[in-house]
Amino acid sequence: MSHAPELPCAPEDADAFLGAPAPELAGVLAGVPGRVLVLGAGGKMGLHLGLLLQGALRPLGRGAELLAVSRFTTLRDGADFARHGIATHAADLSDPAAVAALPDAGAVFFLAGVKFGTAAAPELLHRMNVEVPRLVAARFAGSRIVAFSTGCVYPFVTPESGGATEATPPAPPGDYARSCLGREEAFAEGARRHGTSVTLLRLNYAVEFRYGVLADIAGRVLREEPVDVTTGYVNVIWQRDALVHTVRALEVAAAPAVPLNVTGPGVLRVRDLARDFGRLLGREVRLRGAEAPTAWLNDASAAHRRFGPPPTDLPTMQRWVAAWLLQGGGSWGKPTGFERRDGRF
Repeated sequence: MSHAPELPCAPEDADAFLGAPAPELAGVLAGVPGRVLVLGAGGKMGLHLGLLLQGALRPLGRGAELLAVSRFTTLRDGADFARHGIATHAADLSDPAAVAALPDAGAVFFLAGVKFGTAAAPELLHRMNVEVPRLVAARFAGSRIVAFSTGCVYPFVTPESGGATEATPPAPPGDYARSCLGREEAFAEGARRHGTSVTLLRLNYAVEFRYGVLADIAGRVLREEPVDVTTGYVNVIWQRDALVHTVRALEVAAAPAVPLNVTGPGVLRVRDLARDFGRLLGREVRLRGAEAPTAWLNDASAAHRRFGPPPTDLPTMQRWVAAWLLQGGGSWGKPTGFERRDGRF
C-alpha cells in the first residue's frame, strides 16, 4: 500500500458508484411481485439501496414500482432521489395515520430508526425503534420484509470466537441496543401473528467514503488525533456489498422471522487498521488505551455461503477511504461510536 491511493470514481459520482446496478438482483425481485418500498430512505443507506433496487427493477419493466419513504429531514431530501428518477413519498412513520395511508407493497425494506443523540432520550428510542416497527409490521403483514437491525443486539464476544453467529442468544448492553432488540421483536411478532415473511438483518459496520469505522479511524489518523483501541476489534463491509446482501435477504425471509448477520469476513484489529492508514495518509499514528478482551463482532458465514463473500476486500476499502480524505472529501459528520462499550450513543 505504498503508492498514492486513488478513488474508483469522480467524487461527484460517489452515490452512483455506491448504488451501481448488480445484475443478479433482478432475479431476486422477479420472485417478489408488486411495489417495493424503502421505509426510512432519507438516512445514510437509503439512496444507495434505492439505486440498487431501481437497477434491478428496470430490466423487469417495473421501475415505477419503487417508492422511497421518509420525512427527508436528516441526511437526504427528496431532491436527491428525484435526481435519480426515484419516486418519493414524505411521511412520518411514527404517525399511525401516515403508515396506514402507505400503498400496499410486495417487498418492504425497513431502514428507519434512531441511534445518535439518544443517550438522554429513552422515549425517542422507544417510539422510533419499537413503536414504529410495530406499526409497520401490522400494516405490511402480507408483505415480504427485510428489517435492518444491528450486531449490537449480541453480547460482546472475544475476537478468538470469530464473532457472534445467528445462534448466539441476544444480550444487548445499553438502551440503544435493547431498543434494537425491541425492533426485532416487533417484526418477529408480526411474523408469528400473521405469517409475514421477515428477515432481521443484523448489520455490523457498513462503510463508505463518508461514514463508517474505516472513515472514523482514517479521519483521526489524518488529523493526527489519537485512535482509541479500547474496543480493539471490529468487522467491516463495503456499503454496496452490504446492500446487495440486503436485497438478497428477501430470499431467506420467512415466518418465524429469520436473523441474518451481514458483515465482511474476519475480525480486524483497530490498531492494525490505524497503522495501515498511517502509511496511506503519510501520518504518524497515535494510539490510546489498551484492548479490552471482547468487542461487538459478527460472524456472517451463513450469508457468505448463501450469497457469496463480499467482493470488496479490506485493502481496497482502505485505499478508497484514504483517497477520499486526501482529496478533501467530506463526511456525514456522524461518527459511529464503535469504541463505546456502554451502549450509550
